[in-house]
Amino acid sequence: MLKPGMILCDRYEILDVVGAGGMSIVYKARCHRLNRNVAIKVLKPEFSNDKNFVTKFRIEAQASAGLTHPNIVNVYDVYDDDGIYFIVMELIEGITLKEYIQENGRLPMDKAIDFSIQIASGLEAAHENHIIHRDIKPQNIIVSKNGILKVTDFGIAKAATSNTLTSGAMGSVHYISPEQARGGYSDERSDIYSLGITMYEMVTGRVPFEGDNNVAVALMHIQNDIIPPRQYYPDIYSSIEKIILKATQKKPERRYLTASALIADLKRVQNNPNIDIVVAPTSITNSPTQEWTKEDVKAIRDQSNSKDVYDEFYGNQYANSQLNAFNTNQPFQNEMGELRQNPSSQIQVNNGKINQLLEEEEWEDDYEEEYEPQPKRGNLKKVQDYDEDYDDDDDDDDDDEIDPSLKKAVTIAGAVAAIIVFLIIVIIFGKIMGWFKIGGNGIGSTKASTTEMAVEEDGVMPDVVNLSEDAAISELKKAGFENVKVTHETNQEATEGYVFYQSFRKGEVVKLANEIEIKVSAGAEEIDVPDVTGLEDDQACTILMEAGFEIGHAFEFDEEVEKDKVIKQSPEGNTKAKAGTKVIITISNGSEKKKVQVPDIHNVTEEQARRFLEDKKLVAGNVTHEKHDTVPKGMVISQSIPAMNEVDEGTTIDFVISDGPEEKKKVYTANITGTISCIDESVEGSAVTVQVCYNGDVVYSMDITVTVGTAYSVSASVPELEEQGGSADFIIVDAAGNDITSFFNKGAINISYVEEEQ
Repeated sequence: MLKPGMILCDRYEILDVVGAGGMSIVYKARCHRLNRNVAIKVLKPEFSNDKNFVTKFRIEAQASAGLTHPNIVNVYDVYDDDGIYFIVMELIEGITLKEYIQENGRLPMDKAIDFSIQIASGLEAAHENHIIHRDIKPQNIIVSKNGILKVTDFGIAKAATSNTLTSGAMGSVHYISPEQARGGYSDERSDIYSLGITMYEMVTGRVPFEGDNNVAVALMHIQNDIIPPRQYYPDIYSSIEKIILKATQKKPERRYLTASALIADLKRVQNNPNIDIVVAPTSITNSPTQEWTKEDVKAIRDQSNSKDVYDEFYGNQYANSQLNAFNTNQPFQNEMGELRQNPSSQIQVNNGKINQLLEEEEWEDDYEEEYEPQPKRGNLKKVQDYDEDYDDDDDDDDDDEIDPSLKKAVTIAGAVAAIIVFLIIVIIFGKIMGWFKIGGNGIGSTKASTTEMAVEEDGVMPDVVNLSEDAAISELKKAGFENVKVTHETNQEATEGYVFYQSFRKGEVVKLANEIEIKVSAGAEEIDVPDVTGLEDDQACTILMEAGFEIGHAFEFDEEVEKDKVIKQSPEGNTKAKAGTKVIITISNGSEKKKVQVPDIHNVTEEQARRFLEDKKLVAGNVTHEKHDTVPKGMVISQSIPAMNEVDEGTTIDFVISDGPEEKKKVYTANITGTISCIDESVEGSAVTVQVCYNGDVVYSMDITVTVGTAYSVSASVPELEEQGGSADFIIVDAAGNDITSFFNKGAINISYVEEEQ
């Protein structure tokens, strides 16, 4: 499996896994050359190693690239990048038709008709270019957002021949045509059959056939009639039912021969739902799509073709026809020339040999024409086809005639019955007459001969290798071998429950009384599963493959396990599992949190900051408040992680909100000025101190030497006053501290105030 981030051909970057199918995995990718998203379908490694398959895959994928139609997914190119084979296609945004039906249930008639026309139009374009899809199913049809349907998976289906069909990678058994189920030739009409089954699911919400396994469902496609859709939902248009039943005829020549003819009928119904279209035989219900294996296909072929002539033809068909000659529940011939059981009857008719005879007759006389059934007892319907070469006048003339194919079959059955009855009479009469002496006294003998040996019968050994245990025993007993010894052994190659050895070769003549030994696989031997948790992906793969296991990948995000290392495995390490078991290892994609840039939330409100963080999948953390002189109140002042830094989604970002500028306290400074002069000669030349008092407190002192008659200027400042207003005075003291203010003359004392903010 490719990983996100890988680049193919230096051009296509893998982004994500879109889906996976039997043979491929689809990725969403980015084309860096054309700067667009595309879908890339990568062939799985098990098919990449098959050169023959790869060659066909590339040829048909290139052919598909030439298809241009609104209802077909465009294929841009086909590449090989170091052994990785992939197709580049347009990327359709939408869901598959299967998902659409699961979400919405059965579709309304108008939508079912519209969808059917779109799908058939895509097939019409492909068939005109001689490209057969071979795997039409709702899973391969994309419903885009604008309601346009796109058919995808052209190319791979064509590359899957009958050889790859059995590999388990091809086809969905619920939509496969009878000829594909038999492993025979398929053409455009096989696609039409699969489309008919898809239409059936659209209008009923279910598939027509369900079973316990792939083989059972495939055999139903070959042998069983479809239950008409209107038996489930009577509101379905009768005309749509008839189209579906014609498209799903068992014989290809009975179906629509082209997609164009199907489209024509669908459009007629679209314009007039009450129009009469066709009458066709019927078919049974719903189960999920399954993939099938080589053993399934072999079982289908064995169960549908390898019946004993007497058991199949005489024992069932002849006996039933005799016992039920006048029974209204007897088998009757449908319009395809096959015998089928009346739905109300419980008698099971095995019609393989008669079908073979009828098919031989039809190949000789009626390959290209639509065949008109003959009236019979029971539930009889008349087929009305709209092929241009159909002669309506012949219908009335043939209504009372007996089908020549059935007549031939009954004639042969009568002859075989007569021969068998004759042989039984001869054997009984011979025993009465003493012609045969088997294992003891003959009738009429007086005693047994001691020299007579019992007659031992011989049988031809059938090939039971690769059959299931029950099927193998059944085949052996059918061939007359009752003494079967079964042993179970581990086997690395054979599928569990299937025979891998028989004691006598196929075709060998063996006494019926001999013991026949068959060995049935008990599966591969169980070995220790290495514990690879915590290892790198590549290292884990190497260890598991060397231990004998296959590898499967899953991916998960994990907060603890490093990217590209194994988180867990299934089966778990240090347990036992059979060699070849697929071990699913879950690889860590690292933390699920993506890296995002931190937004700038400065100067926005708290509400805006939270929204910006939420948009980036970040978390608003601790929010605090501060006074700020320049950032307005209510705005973000700062954030804990600077803007434009890359962090994980979910990271917490703290931030600070402004409460506006702080309210400052007003203070005042008192400036005091004035003059003094000495008026007493007794202090001439004395040193004195002038004290400036404000509100009774000395706030300033100045020393002077007195000169009588000289005026001295005095000034002082008193800061950080809480209010204006106060008184000032000058006091003069001598060196001894005596107040001598009276010796001086004081002028006017002035006080002025200066306002300040603290």
